[in-house]
Amino acid sequence: MSFKKILILDTGKEWGGGTNSLLELLKRADRKRFGFTALFCNNYKMGAGSDISTELDKIGIGFVQLGRGRRSAYLKGMKEVVRSVLFFSGALKKKYIFSIEYINRILPDSKRIAAVLKEGGYDLLYMNNQPSSNLEGILAAKSLGVPCIQHSRIDVALNPFEADAVNNWVNRVICVSNGVKDSLVGSGVSPDKCRVVYNGIDTGARPRSGSAGLREDLGIRKGSVILGTVGSLIKRKRVSLLLKAVSELKESKLACVIVGEGPEMDSLREEARRLGIRDRVVFTGFSTDALSYINFMDIFVFPSEKEGMPRVILEAMLMGKPVIAFDVAGARELIIEGRTGFLLKEGSHLAPAIKSLLQDRALMVKMGEAGRKRVIEGFGIDNYVKGVEEVFGEVLA
Repeated sequence: MSFKKILILDTGKEWGGGTNSLLELLKRADRKRFGFTALFCNNYKMGAGSDISTELDKIGIGFVQLGRGRRSAYLKGMKEVVRSVLFFSGALKKKYIFSIEYINRILPDSKRIAAVLKEGGYDLLYMNNQPSSNLEGILAAKSLGVPCIQHSRIDVALNPFEADAVNNWVNRVICVSNGVKDSLVGSGVSPDKCRVVYNGIDTGARPRSGSAGLREDLGIRKGSVILGTVGSLIKRKRVSLLLKAVSELKESKLACVIVGEGPEMDSLREEARRLGIRDRVVFTGFSTDALSYINFMDIFVFPSEKEGMPRVILEAMLMGKPVIAFDVAGARELIIEGRTGFLLKEGSHLAPAIKSLLQDRALMVKMGEAGRKRVIEGFGIDNYVKGVEEVFGEVLA
C-alpha cells in the first residue's frame, strides 16, 4: 500500500481518555505508511499547562482548528422553545432539537470539514468520537467520496438518521469494546461495519512521583487507607456516589482522593461539605500524572453510568489496584467479578463493596495482582495500535 494521508476529526470539548488513546496511537503509528493531520473543533486544555495543539506538535502532527460559523442567539432560542412546547414528549423533543442542530450546525460544519478534506487531498477521514457527535464528518466524507472510519469510544444509542448514515457512508466503525458494538448494533448499525479493537496502554508505564511524597503534599496522614477516582468531573461520572459512600463508611483512617476537573467540581465540593466529610476528601484538580495518584491509592472506584472502554480502569489494574465499578460497557470486559474487583448492579451502593475490601487486606492485594496480570497479558498498547492500523489498511486497500 502506498503512503496515505489521513485527516483526524475530533469534535470534543475537553481532555479525556479518548484524547490520551488518540495520542498513544499517533506516537506509535507507522509514519512510513500513514501521514496524519488533526482537525479539532476546540483546542482544549490539558490542565493549566498545555493544550491539544501543543501536545500534537510535540509528536510531529499538524493541527488545524475548524473554523465554525457564529452560533446565533436564534439557535439557542429555538431549542428552548422546542423544550418548552414539547415538554410532554421526550421523543418529539429530541427529534425537533436534532433537526435544529442538523440545519444550523451540522450541515454548515460538514461543508467546512469537506473544504479541509479537499484542499489537503486526504485519502481517509478518521473520526475520534462517536457517530452522533461526528455526523458532520460523515456527511463531509460522503460529499467528496472519501472513505471514513469512525472510532466509537462510548456506549451510545443512535437515532434512525444517524444509524442510516453509518450504514450508508461509514466504511468501518472501530468499537473500543463489545459493549459499544452491541449498543451500535442495537441502534440499527450493521454488525459487518463494526470491528472491536480494545483500548490498550503502555504496560511498561511507571509513576513519576512517589506515594510518600504525594501523601505529604496532600496532607493525608500516615496509615490512612486511600480510595479514589480519576476522570472528568461531569455528571455521568457520578462522583457524588463515591462521596456518599465515604460518608457511610465510619473508618477513622479513610481518605478519598478525587483527581480531575470539570463543571461538577463546585457542586461536588459543596456535597462533601454537606455530608460532613470535607476533611476526608481531597480534590487535586487535573493532573498530567494520573498514574502516580492511582499508584498511591489502595482501592480504585469508578462510579460512571456510561463508558466504552475506560482507560483509567486499565491504568488502575496496571498499578495493581482492586477496582470497584458499575456493570457498564467496557468495565464488564475488564473487571473479572470477585477476582480483579467488583462489578455492581445499577442501583447498588458502593459502601458495602469498599468495606469488604477494607476488612480483607489480603483480598485487596490478591485482586490487585490479578488485575495487573490481566492488563499485561491482554491489553498492551501494541495490540491496540496494530488493530487500528489493520482497519486503516483494510479500508484504504
